[in-house]
Amino acid sequence: MTQEAFGKLYDTCYMRVFSYVMTLACDRSLAEEITQETFFRAFSRHETFRAESDEFTWLCAIARNLFMDSRRHQVKAGEIPEDTPDPAKSVDQTVADRDASFRIHIALHAMEEPYREVFELRVFGELSFREVGTIFGKTENWARVTYHRARLKLQERMGIYA
Repeated sequence: MTQEAFGKLYDTCYMRVFSYVMTLACDRSLAEEITQETFFRAFSRHETFRAESDEFTWLCAIARNLFMDSRRHQVKAGEIPEDTPDPAKSVDQTVADRDASFRIHIALHAMEEPYREVFELRVFGELSFREVGTIFGKTENWARVTYHRARLKLQERMGIYA
């Protein structure tokens, strides 16, 4: 891959990869670091790209592996990320938001794969069904059905019936 082609890939995919990593990390600085490392690895190992999927999917796979490595390192080191409250919100609102968010994340954590990851990619990563399907090597329709089932499972676990 030429430097010019890689520059175009970087310009085209940076924000999408960053958004994907943000859904995984929920930490801007970590997401920026992982996104930069993703592009560095992609450039230094571009010969491993087999073109069986599009480049964005390949970049997301690299980013996911880097994120998982980062999580393993945090667990081994015993690091626990600190939450900082939003000063614009009242204490009551912050507590209510955290409680609701915590319950959603507990329900998501208990959800089996691929439902959890499809839901997170779609909702938190704001990826299209086509992009989600591509990441999994499946069809857009598969992503739609899996997302719908994940949403129903989440509603069931949280006691929400629509």
